[in-house]
Amino acid sequence: MKASNKAQKVVLAYSGGLDTSVILPWLKETYGYQVIAFAADIGQGEELKGIQKKALASGAIKFIVKDLRQEFVEEYLWRLLKSGAVYENGYLLGTSIARPLIAKHQVQIAHKEGASAVAHGATGKGNDQVRFELTYMALDPNLKIIAPWKDPNFKLTSREAAIAYAKRHRIPIEQTTRKIYSRDRNLWHISHEGGDLEDPANEPKDDLYVLSRPISKAPNRPEYVSIDFEQGIPLRLDGKAIDGVRLIETLNQIGGRHAIGQVDLVENRLVGMKSRGVYETPGGTILTVAHRALESLTLDRETMHYKALVAQRYAELVYYGQWFSPLREALDAFVDSTQRFVTGQVRVKLFKGHCTVAGMTSPNSLYRPSLASFTMGSDYNPEDARGFIKLFGLPMQLTGMVRRAWKGDGST
Repeated sequence: MKASNKAQKVVLAYSGGLDTSVILPWLKETYGYQVIAFAADIGQGEELKGIQKKALASGAIKFIVKDLRQEFVEEYLWRLLKSGAVYENGYLLGTSIARPLIAKHQVQIAHKEGASAVAHGATGKGNDQVRFELTYMALDPNLKIIAPWKDPNFKLTSREAAIAYAKRHRIPIEQTTRKIYSRDRNLWHISHEGGDLEDPANEPKDDLYVLSRPISKAPNRPEYVSIDFEQGIPLRLDGKAIDGVRLIETLNQIGGRHAIGQVDLVENRLVGMKSRGVYETPGGTILTVAHRALESLTLDRETMHYKALVAQRYAELVYYGQWFSPLREALDAFVDSTQRFVTGQVRVKLFKGHCTVAGMTSPNSLYRPSLASFTMGSDYNPEDARGFIKLFGLPMQLTGMVRRAWKGDGST
């Protein structure tokens, strides 16, 4: 043990899950750190029950919990929703978007409590280690970063070893060697990794799901919800004003009932390998589908197509942990500009795992029946199309002429 560490305070991002449950006493036992356990309430629900007692019993000198749900929704999730970011065509970034928020408040607590270091329980193989540490570096590069999974003295590098350590130290944990999924839950989603999911050949079991029902147990009748947006932000559900936290909670319940938002994905981690995860994002999926539909009605073609490129880059920034980067801030300025006219109502149909648009209206709609109709009207002169097509196709026409002449010259 290093005696010089005894006076050093460390703020640990503490979830009460398996990893942080063993890391807290390990930091104290191995290096003599004074550990302040910080838990962020971002919608985990009952997972926070008893967490303070557990942290203090495990050796924390202080436990701090912050209700960050409103900030999570208004400063992170709504930005994510407006951007249209989806990682690798399936992942709605539930874990990725939460890590910078947690790390930001860790840094603030470290300043307030006089701590010289911050710590996290992310593994040396995962993405979360990058997300936490890039945020620490961006917000206070002078803080020491402690990452036990990358410490050569840390031997609890498997779920089984961590469980055994917890049992020896009488730390209560939910995981067992039989059911050993690694889960991360917040207001936006819940993720499932590990165990039998590590083999992509295995179908997710019905008892895996937490926020939603298996599709086979979803109702046999569809359900409809309507969502009103103002400048890209959802503000009403079925015509009634509702705050963001309650909106997502309600849509999670409704969408979960119909098995909405279940994604089984083999994704490319930032650190290089592929991983397999199963995600449940019922409310987030409903909002994403509705928002995308409203954009199709209110954005012009060039903006919509370019925004799709920005959305992919935005997703990478979030996934890679670069939330507090100048580029993300710059992209937000572009996204906010595109959302000025994304106002209106979208009706969504939920049925057996499918979330489909059942109608939409907007005062800023660019859709005009007179132009879209197959019936020719005064708004559109088909004769104008001749010149347009001739000019639009001129490069292709010229290329075809040159190539035909080239082949006629005896070349192949």
